[in-house]
Amino acid sequence: MGQRAGMGARPALVIVDFVVGFADPAHFGGGNIGPAIAETVGLLAFARQRHWPVAHTRVVYADDGADAGVFTRKSPQLLKLTEASPLSQIVPELAPAKGEYIVRKQGASGFFGTNLAAWLTARGADTVVVAGCTTSGCVRATVVDSMQHNFRTIVATDCVGDRALGPHEANLFDMGQKYADLMTRAEIEAYRG
Repeated sequence: MGQRAGMGARPALVIVDFVVGFADPAHFGGGNIGPAIAETVGLLAFARQRHWPVAHTRVVYADDGADAGVFTRKSPQLLKLTEASPLSQIVPELAPAKGEYIVRKQGASGFFGTNLAAWLTARGADTVVVAGCTTSGCVRATVVDSMQHNFRTIVATDCVGDRALGPHEANLFDMGQKYADLMTRAEIEAYRG
């Protein structure tokens, strides 16, 4: 447990659910999500400078909830995250650039039921660097699926956030033991193989 997989030669950045609703403590946010967004601004700029493939995920449900499943039974307020809802829009400071993939999902993982794995493979990615929220929920699910798709997976530890620090720290520990390497933004930017 806890061995390092390392970063490959062709990283990609996946930013999980940094949307308005998850950034706002009045809706789904709180904890250390705000500071994680602020750190991700720099990581995104670095990824763009290096011409990494970049994907952003959003939870998006049909206006009538026709595509909702059990996930919304556990958290019915997620049904507010429709295509046009202000709450489901990516935060302005991380607005996608031309050519960046916006993944619309109805579950926790950015990979489940989406084309994310195929999109990354088509761009030659061998490593997925993950930022986003929440650490214990959609980030963790995305990290596990990334590893299961055989990508080397890096969690940018200061670029992920949760509504409470206990689950954030526990899930970082567990992901580092089994599914991903844990690196700060500075370590990712300084990595030379």
